[in-house]
Amino acid sequence: MVDPRMPTEPVVPAYLQGEPGVCGWLCAEAWDHAWPWRRGVAAPHLALRAAGISLALGATIVWVLAALGHLRAGAVIGWWFGWSVYEVLIRLGAKRYVKDGPWWGRRYRVANVMDMVCYVGFKNLLIGAALFLALKAAGRFVA
Repeated sequence: MVDPRMPTEPVVPAYLQGEPGVCGWLCAEAWDHAWPWRRGVAAPHLALRAAGISLALGATIVWVLAALGHLRAGAVIGWWFGWSVYEVLIRLGAKRYVKDGPWWGRRYRVANVMDMVCYVGFKNLLIGAALFLALKAAGRFVA
């Protein structure tokens, strides 16, 4: 039974229009996950755009400082959480779609707010865990 509250409208992301090869598809898929903005869809307000650039630079600097051993885990997690909240807001306006079905599939649907929170939260949890493990393996992690 289909839940009438769930959006089922199919979506085709811009990078899938046409026939990208396997390498092109993988690169576009990685870019789509890492970059929340979309060309032609600007932030509705200049202050939000400036906040986004500041948060992106701040999150990058925080990871670099963590790699140098200057920040504790709590500070990194706080920044990463802040970036995730911002990313949900941006993706709801710029890339409002999520995969429908298995992760290796190419079927997408319109995302509601909870879909986007779950997608961004899980994606950033995996990225953050991988970065923490890499820092720990390199001996750069300050507990």
